[in-house]
Amino acid sequence: MSVRTSFAQDADHVDVKAVESQATLRQFLAGLMSYQPAWVSALYRVRAVFVRLLGMRQQGIPQQRLSRPEDIPMTPGSAASFFTVRHAEEEHVWVVSAVDTHLEATLAVVVEPSEGPRRRFHVVPLVHYRNWAGPVYFNVIRPFHHLVVARMARHAARSVRRP
Repeated sequence: MSVRTSFAQDADHVDVKAVESQATLRQFLAGLMSYQPAWVSALYRVRAVFVRLLGMRQQGIPQQRLSRPEDIPMTPGSAASFFTVRHAEEEHVWVVSAVDTHLEATLAVVVEPSEGPRRRFHVVPLVHYRNWAGPVYFNVIRPFHHLVVARMARHAARSVRRP
């Protein structure tokens, strides 16, 4: 079984956003993890109110961190923002997850090699519901989720500095 299918097994939601870039995996991940414009921070503030209505808590609003490629953790068990690294292979795949009472969110980034300098990056969010609040929560945020993940992927693809 491949890494992708093992983490996706029995997922309640799987999405794939694909972009091309000349970035290395670490450069792409640094751009991905650094993306947090003001409108995303505003969504986190709205989320804080919504999750309280569902009886859940939010551990504050994540602060934007400008990640550098060399700071991207590749060791399973390491923290990557509010995620934990589950699996990583240099220039191939990076899988992180965050577990909450209502759902487990997994984010996989898979590199598709190519002949030229460009690679295709597949950004794959996966969701596993843990209780009744999981589908309620996710179905409300789903339109925003698609927008945020797509923008993160495009930002990461463009974030490579050319010499």
